[in-house]
Amino acid sequence: MIRVIVVDDSSFMRSILTRMLEKDKDIKVVETAANGEEAIDKIERVKPDVVTLDIEMPVMNGIEALTKIMATNPVPVIVLSALTREGAEVTMEALNLGACDFMTKDISDGPLGMASKEAELIGKVKDVAKRKFSFLVRRLELLKRPVLINRDKRSKHAVLSIGASTGGPPALQHILTSFPQNFPVPIVIAQHMPKLFTQSFARRLNGLSQIEVKEAEDKEPLRPGLALIAPGDVHMGLKKNGKDITVDFVKDAQYVYRPSVDHLMFSTAQIYDSSAIGVILTGMGNDGLVGLKELKRRNGFVIAQDEETCVVFGMPKAVINANIADVVLPIERISEEIIRVL
Repeated sequence: MIRVIVVDDSSFMRSILTRMLEKDKDIKVVETAANGEEAIDKIERVKPDVVTLDIEMPVMNGIEALTKIMATNPVPVIVLSALTREGAEVTMEALNLGACDFMTKDISDGPLGMASKEAELIGKVKDVAKRKFSFLVRRLELLKRPVLINRDKRSKHAVLSIGASTGGPPALQHILTSFPQNFPVPIVIAQHMPKLFTQSFARRLNGLSQIEVKEAEDKEPLRPGLALIAPGDVHMGLKKNGKDITVDFVKDAQYVYRPSVDHLMFSTAQIYDSSAIGVILTGMGNDGLVGLKELKRRNGFVIAQDEETCVVFGMPKAVINANIADVVLPIERISEEIIRVL
C-alpha cells in the first residue's frame, strides 16, 4: 500500500485529490494538511511514501515547506502547480529543490479532463513511490565536475539528442551545466513538460550553463554550443533546409507524450545517421524507444541512464531491454561519456 499525504490549502482540492488517489486500490491517503507547517509536522509523524504539495498556501508556502522537508525528512514530492507563467517559474524552483515531479492543477475540464488528470496523478504517485530516493539534486551537485573539450580532437559525432520525462529537469541541469562554452556540436532536447514550463526551464538552464540554452523556435537553425529545448505544445523534429539543419515543429496526434522523444530521435537519426548521439534519461513509459531503435540501426551512439540514479526507470529500461544502449551510466558520468565519444 502506498501511503500519501495530500497538502493543499483548499479543502475542496484536498477532497478531490483524496478521492482521485483512493480510486486505486494500492493507494491510501493517510493524512491531509492545509499548509506547509502542518505538512512538515505530519510528514515527521506519519512517514508517508509520497507527498502531493500545493505551492500557494498561507502560514508556510510549498517552497518553504519543500526546503525543510528535503533537509529533514526527504520523501518523494509531487508539486501541484498553476498552469501559468508564475506557476512554471516556481515549479522549476521546486524541482531544483528536490521535488521529483509536478502536475498542473487544471483539473476541471469536464469528465474527460478529470479522468485524464486522475490517471496522471495515480500514475505519477505509483511511479515515484517505487523509488523512495534521497535528495537527488543535492547528490548531483556534490558529484558534478566540469568536463573539458580537447580542442585538437576532431568530433566523430555532429549532434547530441536528449530525451527525458519524470526526474528529467535536474538530470538535464546536471549534464548541460557540466559542458564547457566551446561544446562542439548542437544539442536538441525533448523533455515532457507544458509550454510555459519548457520556456521557464530553458531560461533557468541558460542562466546556469556555460553553453547557450533556449526554447526552440520553428525553423531555427542548429549550431554548435546551442541547446534547443522543444516547446511543450508541439513535437520537435529536425529537417534539412538548404545548407542548414533546422528544427521542425509538428502537432501530430499519434504521439502520446508531448513533446515526443520518439519524434525527435527518429528525425535526428534520419538527418545525421551514424554521426548522432542519443541520450535517454529518467522518465515513465517508453517514449524514445522507437526513435532510438532507428538511431541505433543507422549506427548512432546510444547512452541510457542507469536505474540507480533514475527517478523513474521506465524510458531507459525500455531502451536497455531492447539491447540498443551502447552504454548504461549513472547520471554523474553521462556528460563525461558524451565528451569522450564526440
